[in-house]
Amino acid sequence: MSESGSGTARNDNSVRILVDGHGGDAAPKMVLDALVMALSSTFSSRFSGPITLGVVGQESVIRPLLQARGIEKRVCLVAATEVIGMCDSPSHALRRKKGSSIHVGAAMVRDGQWDALVSAGNTGALMAISKIILRMLPGIDRPAIASIVPAIHHGRTLMLDAGANSECTSNHLVQFAIMGACYMQAAEGIERPRVGLLNIGSEDIKGTDVIKLTSAKLAETELNYIGNVEGTDLTGNDVDVVVCDGFVGNVALKTMEGTAAFLADSIKSELTSGVLSKAGALLARSALKRFKDKVNPGKYNGAPLLGLNGIVVKSHGGADADGFVSAIAVACKEVSENLTDRITESVQELIES
Repeated sequence: MSESGSGTARNDNSVRILVDGHGGDAAPKMVLDALVMALSSTFSSRFSGPITLGVVGQESVIRPLLQARGIEKRVCLVAATEVIGMCDSPSHALRRKKGSSIHVGAAMVRDGQWDALVSAGNTGALMAISKIILRMLPGIDRPAIASIVPAIHHGRTLMLDAGANSECTSNHLVQFAIMGACYMQAAEGIERPRVGLLNIGSEDIKGTDVIKLTSAKLAETELNYIGNVEGTDLTGNDVDVVVCDGFVGNVALKTMEGTAAFLADSIKSELTSGVLSKAGALLARSALKRFKDKVNPGKYNGAPLLGLNGIVVKSHGGADADGFVSAIAVACKEVSENLTDRITESVQELIES
């Protein structure tokens, strides 16, 4: 299987996921460790159909790692000749590195040889290359990174854009709202997702001119638009989809990740500061583990690039193997639920209404 330069024939309910072997701070070893985990029965049992996994990258680098983990015959190796660095500009990666793992992977998704591409690599390059190769869905101008945020009462909030577009017009934000609502309908089974616009206050008079115009336009759509929401609502229970530009979204997301790390470290420090504290920590061990799992960013890793005519999932660049497996699971779910076609249909219905 490792000799293959393309995907495999697809069964009706099969899922074919190609991962970027060179994306991420700890790649390629982290990516290969994640593939070992994704090949387990524990992972595959979460989905109804068979899963085929592939890795795209430089053969001289990737093959020895496959052999060392004993998975060379279970993972397709797709050859690429170049690597896009985290510091490469999107324009340079797009024009000068056409033999890269991201280029090759996106082209194979476009050609139907693989169902989805998962990468922890350069976000700007992944976005630019995917947009050019896969093109946009009808009615959508720009792709958006959609990120799941944990909320109270075991809830989940979808925030987009989380970093793809630093500047947006009101039309772009309306399109993000439509895509976000469609995604939550298909992926989470929410019939009428509550859509909010991230602002500095809930009052209509607050915000920039773009935000005010966006709010007025959203109020005229068939979406379940609840108005402006604030940063505190991201982890609350009053909204399902939060819309913002990529600059604001990325700052908000990284702030939440930093706060979660701070809280976890502070609690650990306090509970190991003395004998009585350690005894209390021992008694509360199971509750503390649940808290740690809930605020662990890796558990929610895997941000779909919505708006593309194909499935691409962006993993956090600093993800470990566990986090990257979560991103693979997001891609598997998108393929299993046929989300691209479902979102396309819903977007067209909302745009034409």
